[in-house]
Amino acid sequence: MDAAETLLERISRISSRERLLAAAFGTGGSEVEADKVRAVVDTARALDAAAVPYALIGGVAVGIHSGTIRATVDVDVAALMSGGRDRAIAALQGAGFTKTGEFPHSVNFRHASGEPVQLAFDPAFDEMILRAETFVTGGVSVRIVRKDDLIAMKERAAADPSRRESKRHQDRADIARLRGDVGDPNEGW
Repeated sequence: MDAAETLLERISRISSRERLLAAAFGTGGSEVEADKVRAVVDTARALDAAAVPYALIGGVAVGIHSGTIRATVDVDVAALMSGGRDRAIAALQGAGFTKTGEFPHSVNFRHASGEPVQLAFDPAFDEMILRAETFVTGGVSVRIVRKDDLIAMKERAAADPSRRESKRHQDRADIARLRGDVGDPNEGW
């Protein structure tokens, strides 16, 4: 059985949200993509076990909601401010994540696979986290911010004059992608 057949068999057994997760990382199968999925799953497990409300945000969420490939260097997750910052940090460290940096509104970790994970804390995200949707991947239910809330997050970030211009450009591109401006791979140059 060749790799294409294996991938087709795997795709036939997964949910539509899992297909979107695969689209967010490419066509599937690479070790980098598998590491990102493992980091998402392990983050969800750790935060759920600690009863810390959270939602997947950032480039991974953009890829899932738009159904298009969206390159991103890390997995971004927002945690509820009242959910306990210390409890969230302890949950990820207890699950084998290594803390690599701490800032007023975020904490950076590295998953055992080497995949970077950023845990964001912002009171503006709290209501979005509470109304997040779920999808199942790797047998684990993962919370993801709703598409309209993700657009609002990206609009806020794109309007922030203190944000690096290249990041604001990416935010605007993400907004367009989330609103349906997704190129056809056959449209040509």
